[in-house]
Parts: sequence; C-alpha cells; structure tokens
Amino acid sequence: MTETFEMESTLAEPVTAVESIDATVGYYLDTGEKPFTYTGGPGSLDVRTGGGQDPRVVTLHNGRRIADDFELDRDGFRFVRHDTRVEDFFDEAELKRVYYPEMEALVKRESGASRVVVFDHTLRTADDAVREARKIREVVRRVHNDYTEWSGPQRVRDILPDEAEDLLRRRFAIVQVWRPIRHPVESFPLGICDAHSLSTGDLVLSERRYPDRIGQTYAITYNPAHRWYWFPRMRREEALVFKTYDSQRDVARWTAHTAFEDPTSPPNARPRESIEIRTLAFFS
Repeated sequence: MTETFEMESTLAEPVTAVESIDATVGYYLDTGEKPFTYTGGPGSLDVRTGGGQDPRVVTLHNGRRIADDFELDRDGFRFVRHDTRVEDFFDEAELKRVYYPEMEALVKRESGASRVVVFDHTLRTADDAVREARKIREVVRRVHNDYTEWSGPQRVRDILPDEAEDLLRRRFAIVQVWRPIRHPVESFPLGICDAHSLSTGDLVLSERRYPDRIGQTYAITYNPAHRWYWFPRMRREEALVFKTYDSQRDVARWTAHTAFEDPTSPPNARPRESIEIRTLAFFS
C-alpha cells in the first residue's frame, strides 16, 4: 500500500463536509510602484517583491462538493482524479520520460487541444530545509496569474521559435496542472478564483525577474466579486487543471490563484509538497 492511502485514513473525513472557510489571501495593492517578484535559482531563499501588499479575508468554497460542474473554458479550471506512474518526482529524468507524456494526454483530454507541448515544471515546498536540500521553490502566497497578453505568446516564440509565427495565427492556450507529489495537502493548499468572476481591471502588469531573464505575470487587486474555491486535502492521485492564458477572447483566459494559510490545517501539519506543469495547448 502506498503512503498516499496509508495517510488518507488520518485525515478528517469526509472532505466534502465543510462548505466553505474564511482565510486570508495576498492581493496586490496598487500604490503606483511597479510590481515585481525576484526569485533566485532553484532552492534559493532569495525571494523579493516590490509593490504594495493587500491581505484580505475571503470566503473559499469547497470545490469538491461541485467538482463535476467546473468547465475549463467557462470557469478556467477543472478538478480531476488522475493517477500517475511517476515513482520519484525529484527524479528529473523520470519526470520527462513518464510525467510529461501523461500531462500532454491529460491536457489534450481536458482542453480539446490537438497538440500539447510541456515546456516547464516547478516543484514547490513550504519547508525551507527541503527547499535548500532539494533545490526546489517556495509556495507562492500572493494572488497572481502566470502569463500576460505579452508573455503568453512570447513563450511560444521562446519554446518553438521555428514554428511560432504560424502557430500564433491560430488559437492557443497555456494550461497548467497542479498536484501534490507525496502525502495529502495539509498546509498551504492552492486557492483558485473562478475566471468569470475576474475582471480585466483586476489585472496589474508585474515583472517576474530571474537571474537570467525577465518575464511578465499579472498581480491581482482585490475585488469583492471574486469567487474563490479550494479542494481540501488534495492527494497525489488528484490534479487541478487550469488556464493561465488563452488567445481566444470569448472564453476563460486567466485564472488567478494562490497558496494560502488554511485555518483548518491540523496541528503539526506537514509542509505542502507539489508540482505544477506548464503546457502550450494548440487548437486546430
């Protein structure tokens, strides 16, 4: 029996019993200062941000209770049961050999895309010691969307330069998949905002600074219309599929999301460990 199922019996059940929780999420306060996030190399504890912080208490609804109702093109995300044959998520060769093809197939199925290209993955943990030892990144406790009107198409140019101009003539999306990698999530779960409750006026251009390049993301300002969800105690065999860019304008295009401190976390909760995969999804 795997660790996932051994540990499942220690969790409060059923996970659909709670309708909602109130928790603080980290919005951006527009002070006129240009927002940015700087992140050092993998495992680095050097993380800096610029711009105002606006922590707000919001209600997050238990998405498990209506999991089958979510649609990728309407709500911006889908919650799915999806197991993986990966044995060691810290083995990069295994990820590329096993996990990347699994994710390409999953994103094709959920989005209807005719072609999917995995171009990146990020491992995260809330445990600083593990971050340093494993050279992985921190959980992100600010509300954001990973790509912008500029940086979405730019990733196609970066990843597929020889095909980019032809591909950009047709619809494409950036679709991400998030899941726990070992035990069920007991701390810092992922909160996700219903895309059709998000307004373009809530999006603030933010620089994403790395040691070797500068990208763009959207910081998100508070709007009481935002409708938040989370999926309590997510397990290794469950995944959240969500869009962070879509070139088509009459569907969900951006999905704001953030890690947050869960008031229902058990005492001595284990630090969250997760992986997010990023894909380019192309439509015929």
